[in-house]
Amino acid sequence: MSTTQANALTEMYKSWTARMATGTMELPEMRTMFEEWGTLATEPEGFAYTTLSLGGVPCLEAVETGRADNGRVLLCFHGGGFVCGSPESHRKMFAHIARAVGCKAIIVDYTRTPDNPHPGIVNQCTAVYGALLDQGYDPRQIAMIGDSAGGNLATAVPLNALREGLPAPAASVPLSPWYDMEPTGETFVTNAEVDAFVSPDAVRLMAGMYLGGADPSDPGVNLLHADPSALPPLLIQVGGYEALLDDSRRFHDRAKAAGVDVTLQIYPEMQHVFQLMAGKAPEADDAIDKIAQWLRPRLGL
Repeated sequence: MSTTQANALTEMYKSWTARMATGTMELPEMRTMFEEWGTLATEPEGFAYTTLSLGGVPCLEAVETGRADNGRVLLCFHGGGFVCGSPESHRKMFAHIARAVGCKAIIVDYTRTPDNPHPGIVNQCTAVYGALLDQGYDPRQIAMIGDSAGGNLATAVPLNALREGLPAPAASVPLSPWYDMEPTGETFVTNAEVDAFVSPDAVRLMAGMYLGGADPSDPGVNLLHADPSALPPLLIQVGGYEALLDDSRRFHDRAKAAGVDVTLQIYPEMQHVFQLMAGKAPEADDAIDKIAQWLRPRLGL
């Protein structure tokens, strides 16, 4: 059974669903609502935050004060359906993860849709990765991580980097990733009564803004149809109550069949991106501990 602390996310999602059900919510209001994600985690003490530009893209760097620079970087892609979310809404979660892993975090402030439809966001995030390589960072010491739409990016960006002739990062960690633009996963049906927020209609709404007219089954936008064989090691975490659970299961099976070093961790009764409750919910802290245990040796730590 989920803890009382974890139920805070469920209640937040229920309130969002009720507010969106009126049908009157405009995009600016939706974006303001999604910023409430940033209230879920505790403030990770001792972090310094710096805004910078990499590859012409604004980013937020999070570094724990007093920690020696070991050259390792966690390149972070925030979620929000490519439409909402920001470095600020995800700053605390990514800082908690960076502390557990023992490295700095760089959170990409990509231009959101509908102003930047596919492939704009993937290209921006790839440009940030390329800029890190140009600065002398070793790709074997860079890991990518992202949640929801950011989990899509944490998978799509390594593939795009390889297409552009860049080396793959050491590893990638998609959290509650959104891969299927259509959506066709069976857990949209089987988890319909327990997922407090994600619905087929919500996915279609955000996919429409992201696709920019592209075919929703095109491998370039729907990673369930892409060739995953060149991907670096992957750790996928997802909640057992998620409508998007089947996205993770199907992608895991495809990647494994293609020979990718891929691990899937399903957390019973957890909602979408439950790791956002870092420092408050034991389930979130346990997931972050497991990310660190898996990621540290792959970064040479």
